[in-house]
Amino acid sequence: MSATFDLNDLKRRMQASIASLKHEFGGLRTGRAAASLVEPVHVEAYGQSMPLNQVATISIPEARMIQIQVWDKAMVIAVDKAIRAANLGLTPTVEGQILRVRMPELNEQRRKELVKVAHKYSEEARVAIRHVRRDGLDILKKQLKDKVIGEDDEKRHETEVQKATDAAIGEVDQALATKEKEIMQV
Repeated sequence: MSATFDLNDLKRRMQASIASLKHEFGGLRTGRAAASLVEPVHVEAYGQSMPLNQVATISIPEARMIQIQVWDKAMVIAVDKAIRAANLGLTPTVEGQILRVRMPELNEQRRKELVKVAHKYSEEARVAIRHVRRDGLDILKKQLKDKVIGEDDEKRHETEVQKATDAAIGEVDQALATKEKEIMQV
């Protein structure tokens, strides 16, 4: 039994790579506050490690501030310690059960480093998309070899796969350009 060629499945896998890239971009600090900056932080709570959003409410009251409302008074110190230990370069201020995290201004050198990281993430996404293309082309070659499809169908499907790949890589490039512009804005 040979694998069947499904262009929609290939497109779905390419879109998953783009969605992953956008999620990675969400974690890049741009000087603007975003809940996604602190969401990966895990807090030692009740004898186990829990995501921050399971012990507190994260909100953005201002463009450059993250506010974390801890639900349990006993967890405030643990949340503060977890944010400091996460190496995000963020320093929370504790006010009762509320932690306020002011976003520091980014300097030019840090902005350039962030752009390099964004380029690295986008290159990883392009590689993932190319792997999906390769998988699709391998299926087509196997079907041609097994005489499931003819040469004309194989060439037509190859063209469709390449068009889908080009479109997905174009989306990656567009997302990178947007993120780069966002990072470099003063």
